[in-house]
Amino acid sequence: METINNLGTYTFPSLLKNSLKKFADRNALSLVGETPITYKQLYEKSLQFARILTGFNLKKGNKVAIYATGRPEWGAAYLGIVNQGIIAVPLLPDFSSVEVESIIAHCGVDALVVEQKLYEKIKDIKNSLPPVIIRMEDYKVIKGAEKITGNNEEIPPEYFENIELDKVDVFEDDTASIIYTSGTTGRSKGVELTHRNLVWNAVQCQSVHRVNKMDRCLSFLPISHVYEFTIGFTMQIMNGSCIYYLGKPPVVSALLPALKLVQPTIVCSVPLVAEKIYKNKVLPTFNKNPITKFLFKISPTRKILSRIAGKELKKTFGKHLVFFGIGGAKVDPQVERFLREAKFPYAIGYGLTETSPLLAGSSPRTTKLGTIGYVMEGVDIMIANPDSETGIGEVVARSRGIMKGYYKEPELTKNAFTTEEDSVGEGWFKTGDLGILKLERGKLRLSLKGRNKNMILGPSGENIYPEDIEFVLNQHPLVSESLIVEDDKGLVALVQFEAEKFENEAEERTGKKFPGINIKEIVQGISQAVTEKQEEIIRDIAYQKESILSEVQFFVNSRVNKNSMVGKVQRVTQFEKTASQKIKRYLYDLRTKVSGNKTKNSREDEDSKTKE
Repeated sequence: METINNLGTYTFPSLLKNSLKKFADRNALSLVGETPITYKQLYEKSLQFARILTGFNLKKGNKVAIYATGRPEWGAAYLGIVNQGIIAVPLLPDFSSVEVESIIAHCGVDALVVEQKLYEKIKDIKNSLPPVIIRMEDYKVIKGAEKITGNNEEIPPEYFENIELDKVDVFEDDTASIIYTSGTTGRSKGVELTHRNLVWNAVQCQSVHRVNKMDRCLSFLPISHVYEFTIGFTMQIMNGSCIYYLGKPPVVSALLPALKLVQPTIVCSVPLVAEKIYKNKVLPTFNKNPITKFLFKISPTRKILSRIAGKELKKTFGKHLVFFGIGGAKVDPQVERFLREAKFPYAIGYGLTETSPLLAGSSPRTTKLGTIGYVMEGVDIMIANPDSETGIGEVVARSRGIMKGYYKEPELTKNAFTTEEDSVGEGWFKTGDLGILKLERGKLRLSLKGRNKNMILGPSGENIYPEDIEFVLNQHPLVSESLIVEDDKGLVALVQFEAEKFENEAEERTGKKFPGINIKEIVQGISQAVTEKQEEIIRDIAYQKESILSEVQFFVNSRVNKNSMVGKVQRVTQFEKTASQKIKRYLYDLRTKVSGNKTKNSREDEDSKTKE
């Protein structure tokens, strides 16, 4: 690839110099609706930030945490940090003050660059924050000024403009980032990734989909998440594209005008966004008419209707979209089928924080239902201890993108790799995911079955994969998301309903009207005067809700084999999630709550791996 030859070394200094040379006057980064900064200005802003760090005598090996949402200053600050050999510690914006405090203490952060609104969120731990704090929006020093000026007044970045930067040798094996994942299975651990890990992975992503200087990327995922960082940031600036940051949560009211304005060619997303679009925009269009609702259930006519809906969906994204990347979790099969039949340019990627992240993926041209895609160039994947009948086993990998290790966790690092006793030999990274490989056109195509540690052993020794049951549950029209867990009696389905639909359905089933009474207020306990009639309504609605739970149980049990049937369905108001919108499974382990004992789903110290 041309990019590989031009970089020289897999380091961020080489990457930025290469982009500056080739794309100096092209647009690089922008908030939606604002004027973009060019690659030359990005380079200059990175130097400006590096001078501030040098002014505080921060040198190679020191650590600077970044706690902010996506914006141009984030990327410039990161490059200013790592190009001086300093280690960046990106923090997810949804981390609580307790999590921020724990991470800062664990890795020994020397300085913090923070967005103002997030700074307000962590002021309760101000005594635990590092001695130097820089505001992200304007790079003003807001803590630590007395060390430089002798007073506590904020210092603007211009104060440091005459500082001469040290010439620092940055090597491929130097640590670039320590990324603390918000994992699905327990406490966060610091994943130590080198310059080679991150830059090499971004280069290899070109073998899945080629980015060029004419591309426009709309970004709304946290850059501190390695999926967005590698594919939505590093890969883009390496190839001269322009990144537009949404600057707010990706709700429809914010996304639609941004899509119209930016007209992106590239969007990196997570399955939840695609699923929300399908459930809230596509399905209602077909279901509102009895004829189209019926036709959508028949394969030939469904494909025609999907094609029509796909054209409208592409218009919503601005007509120029060529790559809608989906990573972070497995895609609902029904949603993926629609995207494929609609000829929407979606692509699937798989990897982990520990792998920088991409291991396998498909371009819009090579997607295949129910599979991830081809193993990426330069990556080796094997299936460890495959089942003799199904071929399913643990996915293990080797590549130049595999992490250096877990920071200050030598034993956990050792346990993350195979040994001589394993069927594949030693030195392979254990992903914790179950999968199968098939040879197709001279390439290996990867399909995933679920998480190794999520697998439930049935009473007769059968393997039960919770994800398969969850996919069925999520097809129910009232279900938003679900989670299959165990209690002491068997399988339990924890279900988050579409709140408004669930309440409306329960009320409508009562078939009772009571003029002047707001049923929702009664249910919520807002109404003061509760008459016998109102009490009857409340009891009736409660009964209907229980009836819906029973119907959901029948819905799933009639569609799975007998070993996968659920014993009961419980309602959950809101699941707690990771940055990539995966449910934190370890929080919902009913066996732990019942017995007080740890199970393989709650062993926090054994699994921090976060699928990207």
